[in-house]
Amino acid sequence: MFSAADYGFMARALRLAERGLYSTTPNPRVGCIIVKAGAPVGEGWHERAGDPHAEIHALRAAGSQARGATAYVTLEPCSHHGLTPPCAEALIAAGVARVVAAMQDPNPRVAGSGMARLAAAGMVAECGLLESEARELNIGFVSRMTRRRPWLRLKLAASLDGKTALANGVSQWITGPEARHDGHLWRARACAILSGIGTVREDDPQLSVRNVDTARQPLKVVVDSRLELPLDARLLQGGGVLVAAAMENAGKAAALRERGAELVCLPNADGKLDLPALMDELGRRGINELHVEGGFRLNGGLLAAGLADELLLYLAPCVIGDAARGMFDLPALATLAGKRKLAIHDMRMIGSDLRILARFKDA
Repeated sequence: MFSAADYGFMARALRLAERGLYSTTPNPRVGCIIVKAGAPVGEGWHERAGDPHAEIHALRAAGSQARGATAYVTLEPCSHHGLTPPCAEALIAAGVARVVAAMQDPNPRVAGSGMARLAAAGMVAECGLLESEARELNIGFVSRMTRRRPWLRLKLAASLDGKTALANGVSQWITGPEARHDGHLWRARACAILSGIGTVREDDPQLSVRNVDTARQPLKVVVDSRLELPLDARLLQGGGVLVAAAMENAGKAAALRERGAELVCLPNADGKLDLPALMDELGRRGINELHVEGGFRLNGGLLAAGLADELLLYLAPCVIGDAARGMFDLPALATLAGKRKLAIHDMRMIGSDLRILARFKDA
């Protein structure tokens, strides 16, 4: 049984882990606090890939006081050599007496071996304290480790009658400035932002994070089956672009590469872009969370392919009318038995707009 103090210290470790929300990719967000005689003596969090893990920062801060102490860590300490040495061995060497982990590491290279190594060294090793909160913080990392593809979040801004743009494609701006800023916070935590060629041609988006304190820009991914991306598109400025096509075009490919873009050709049997193959490719590239800001056709294609995990929806207090564009381009249903069910995960006001975070029940 965990005590009230255990819960409080793990909650603190989770808040520390959140400090790496925008920076740790492709690694998980992890926090650690070391406690002795009921008082914290060291804490830390993982900041970015290649840097020391949270446990190492906390151990350095604790120094000799780590001996006989309890370490609270939001993810099972690693037991293998990667870019940094194993944290399990560092905890053992420091003489920590007890380790409490929020959750087991879903990485097959760890997956319980870290806690087993601690127990074998004579430590008290416990797991499962505030596990659901820890999983939420690393939902994309868990997805990539267990499904080998990113957690896919569809972001939409719509009127109360469910319209995302006028019939002519104009969509700026349906929601207010507070909602748009909140959308950039979600962009910042993602590893990549995905959009379609239709949205790029109509809106010429930058697909970048703005007005958020972050040193990292997500990878920009464009679904462009026929390589129609304009060479003067704003998203090509600054590099960090992956164009996913379904056909080869040596001339256009060379021109895009000159502008810093990378290309990948993933046709399906119908000659269109293979969306599941693209998700696999992004998983191989270390993409944990994929933030989608596309049009109703791309949204419909991702949903029809069973790739959408979550819906981030901003509803503005207005109506646009039936002729405007909806959220998803999907085949008509003959019966309501074919409806896609969601579970509301969070709902709150952002400025004058309503933000709904909902998850598809088969995600």
